[in-house]
Amino acid sequence: MQDVRRRRGRDSHSTAGVSKENVLQRKKQHFHFDLWFCLTLQNWILDFGRPIVMIILPLEWFPLNKPSAGDYFHMAYNVITPFLMLKLIERSPRVVSRTAVYICIITFVMGASIHLVGDSINHRLILSGYQLHLSVRENPIIKDLKPASLIDSFELLYYYDEHLGHLLWYIPFFIILFIYFSGCFSEEQRKVPVSGWLLLGPSALYYWYLVTEGQITELFLFTFFAMVATVIFQRYKGLSPDSNGRFLFYSFSVTVLLVTLWVAFLWNDPVLRHKYPGLFYVPEPWSYYTLHIRNSH
Repeated sequence: MQDVRRRRGRDSHSTAGVSKENVLQRKKQHFHFDLWFCLTLQNWILDFGRPIVMIILPLEWFPLNKPSAGDYFHMAYNVITPFLMLKLIERSPRVVSRTAVYICIITFVMGASIHLVGDSINHRLILSGYQLHLSVRENPIIKDLKPASLIDSFELLYYYDEHLGHLLWYIPFFIILFIYFSGCFSEEQRKVPVSGWLLLGPSALYYWYLVTEGQITELFLFTFFAMVATVIFQRYKGLSPDSNGRFLFYSFSVTVLLVTLWVAFLWNDPVLRHKYPGLFYVPEPWSYYTLHIRNSH
């Protein structure tokens, strides 16, 4: 009799464990509106809104030798974004390497922190007349500095802000998104819900800002084409992206369109052409602002 009771107890525990796993699996497969909404909202407020709040708020509130409101926004971004990325990976339908994810998160925080310092000083320079559409040595407030070695220091600051900081920040960011996307495939056809379509525009528009202002066109296109190749490969296996994978893929697709329209709009701008002479001509929105909007006022 006791053996029967024990077997029944084990069976009930086993059934409860299977039921719990099924609930967890369904949670991973449904559309993660809460995470996508939080990511989009904090990206717009803490990243895009960062330089805007520095311009709007009175300078008396944040002296030039103290952190600005935008710096506090950046600090919050450096904490909240890695947390949301980790939560996103936790809901991945596929088990991923924790070591790879941890290395990406650590590198992300390091790069974003480097950018925090460089960007803080560069935006303070804007308040003193620094022109973003000009190179460091061509800026009126920089080119006549004495001794001339000070100009090298400002170029080093620009390198940490616009190059090293961006690479260490954005490479792990897109790696984590791609790792998550590569696990969002199943045999079932899952469409993006209405809530996802409502988030698609703000999400794609933010990625447009990220690509253009961050000057990471090559990195973004590499990630996008890797996603396209993954979709093609998985379709040969009879698999298709779930609602979360489709949302991310559609967001990147719209971003490609927005970046193309942005480049076409400024294609014949001689000043910005001189500032961005590389293989990919993608001007920064804030350079456009200092050249055509702020100067006109």
